[in-house]
Amino acid sequence: MSLQQWYKNGWLKPHKTTPSQISELWDIAERDLKDARTARLSADWQFGIAYNAALKLCAILLYAEGFRADKNLAHYRTLQALVLILGKDRQDDADYLDTCRVKRNTAEYDLVGQISDDEAAELIQFAEELKTDVLNWLSSNRPNLTPKS
Repeated sequence: MSLQQWYKNGWLKPHKTTPSQISELWDIAERDLKDARTARLSADWQFGIAYNAALKLCAILLYAEGFRADKNLAHYRTLQALVLILGKDRQDDADYLDTCRVKRNTAEYDLVGQISDDEAAELIQFAEELKTDVLNWLSSNRPNLTPKS
């Protein structure tokens, strides 16, 4: 599939982004990654904050391509768009992030203590690496949207 096919299916909406909007989302991701590393927080919260950073990074890619996810399954589609934008070799990453989405929902809405310290650290590290990949992609494909920070 492609982003255009997703659009035709009604899963995406057109979105005209601006450099300032990308910079604002970038700042949120950076703040969240910094906050996720706060040792005083529970693993559940560290994980949730790192998840939000990864979600924002995926949203940056989708916005840069001229789309936003429809409200129905917005997180899922935003994460899965990673494959359509960065390439099929990122399917494992999209699947990992979807697993994190489900775990984050359980930890936030249903049960305390669902996330281990190792799981939180792993997601923080993943999001840090994704941040580098997103910055490189923006620099190569949408240099006018590359954050200045």
